[in-house]
Amino acid sequence: MHIDLSSRTAVVTGSSQGIGLAIATGLARAGARTVLTGRGEERLRQAAGSLIEAVPAADVATVTCDLTTEEGAGLLGDAVPDADILVNNLGIFGPTDALDITDDQWREYFETNVLSAVRLIRAYLPGMKERGWGRVLNIASDSALVVPVEMIHYGMSKTALLAVSRGFAKDASGAGVTVNSVIAGPTHTPGVEDFVYDLVGKDRPWDEAQREFMRLHRPQSLLGRLIEPEEIANLVVYLSSPQALATTGAAVRVDGGYVDSIVP
Repeated sequence: MHIDLSSRTAVVTGSSQGIGLAIATGLARAGARTVLTGRGEERLRQAAGSLIEAVPAADVATVTCDLTTEEGAGLLGDAVPDADILVNNLGIFGPTDALDITDDQWREYFETNVLSAVRLIRAYLPGMKERGWGRVLNIASDSALVVPVEMIHYGMSKTALLAVSRGFAKDASGAGVTVNSVIAGPTHTPGVEDFVYDLVGKDRPWDEAQREFMRLHRPQSLLGRLIEPEEIANLVVYLSSPQALATTGAAVRVDGGYVDSIVP
């Protein structure tokens, strides 16, 4: 399948590393002008360099902003008034005992993982509808469906993203714009790598460590290893393509079979 996004501008939030950077790289490889966002200017500069190293002909821009605030969303909107593809990847996670999650933590997770996406959808969806073409992808998680007891606040935020995606897909009905969620399973990122070694010990090669982690702590995975960020990116690039017009309002899984269900 040949995916050509050469006439499109893609905004990818939380894209200075990990899944976000992999998605931005995949979109750039398909020809899209790609905008990286994050709070750290130096990290964004390094991310842009990494992307250009992988895709030498890439057209890449960076916008340093805090998208958990209205001001940050405004800065991005001023720098990039229109986008054809919006990937809401920005998110935080971390374990907290269920009864110890504070009001401030509940608010922080909602602000960061949900409201930041809603703000940008409100900013970019009208232009997509007016032009008759657009793609909105909200990066959710298996935790939206299999809520982890140690991260109920995180699971809540990712479940909310599924509703956000479905609702805005209805708003965009018939406009040539699709809105979908991507349910990502346990994925290999620097933060997760540290988490894995903390649980299974640091005295073993990475491949062995991750498989032991999956066996002990994620046994329902059918893949038996962590998903690589590029594997998440492959699905996002497809859903961003003209070929994916018939997929909208969906929660599409790239979870390695982690969610024990025969339907999405």
